[in-house]
Amino acid sequence: MFNIKVNENISLKLLEKKDTNELFALVNESRNYLREWLPWVDNMKQETDYEPMIEMWLKQFASNDGFQAGILYKGKMVGMVGFHGIDWSNSKTSIGYWLSEGYQGNGIMTETVRALVNIAFTEYKLNRIEIRCGVKNRKSKGVPERLGFKQEGIIRDAEYLYDHFHDCILYSILSREWV
Repeated sequence: MFNIKVNENISLKLLEKKDTNELFALVNESRNYLREWLPWVDNMKQETDYEPMIEMWLKQFASNDGFQAGILYKGKMVGMVGFHGIDWSNSKTSIGYWLSEGYQGNGIMTETVRALVNIAFTEYKLNRIEIRCGVKNRKSKGVPERLGFKQEGIIRDAEYLYDHFHDCILYSILSREWV
């Protein structure tokens, strides 16, 4: 079974149908905070909305197209991280992540993304990883910046958030740059 130990406090797990209640509660408790940067938050209004998503994520993993994993901190789910998909032809992927508001500022996401970068470069033998963050999302931008990703540019009106577009920064790192 898929289970990645990031460090003594952090691990990743594929979510199952039985995790819908915990995932819903986690999003719900940080809903106002998360909706500032994530366009899907208002689409997930009840526990059953997560069942088809979890099924889709399990199919993604089974088809070797990346994965979406719950982040467990000391055994409690605190966020999610994953590869949006893997472009095997071009040997690249992108990483997406979110963390509940109460667990930010403890290095959880930086260590978790570091683990995903290691997986992408050592296990999957990919060449390139991208991360996109809202230009004004200081906390999210800190993750790729701390990990040595290079800023490639600004993608104007990259994403629609409820009632407005916002710009995103495109970060990337290549396997030869990862130490």
